[in-house]
Amino acid sequence: MRLTTKGRFAVTAMIDLALHHGSGPVTLAEISGRQRISLSYLEQLFGKLRRHHLVESVRGPGGGYCLAKDLGAVSVTDIILAVDEPIDATQCGGKENCHDDQKCLTHDLWAALNERIFDYLGAVSLRQLVDAQNAKEAAKQSGVSQVRDMRDTAKRTTPVSA
Repeated sequence: MRLTTKGRFAVTAMIDLALHHGSGPVTLAEISGRQRISLSYLEQLFGKLRRHHLVESVRGPGGGYCLAKDLGAVSVTDIILAVDEPIDATQCGGKENCHDDQKCLTHDLWAALNERIFDYLGAVSLRQLVDAQNAKEAAKQSGVSQVRDMRDTAKRTTPVSA
């Protein structure tokens, strides 16, 4: 599967918008500055997100963009599909004409992968991504670092004596 910058940037921008949505409309210039995404590129993406009713625009001074739906009602799949990003690992676009106008030997493998990816991304909500980001930020600010249990690693790397 090939997820281009269009899909990645759209998801990133939506997370940013969701993180800052409580303080009124968010400008694309603010998102652009925080995420280092071209303003003109964001304008294109948000036009598509607006047409798919994922965001609403607010005109005038103090204007910008707001979320059009509850965070829990927006999935990563919704965002990616809204910006015309295909979720497809097949080379034929699902048309089953991959090999001399016939279904190739691995078509079903890639089609099944498409389903799993689609299901996974459909199960991840904007709410989950925002909550995860907020938890990371809270841990970072409190000075709490994540501790890894190295016992399993140590068992695997301990040399065996003869």
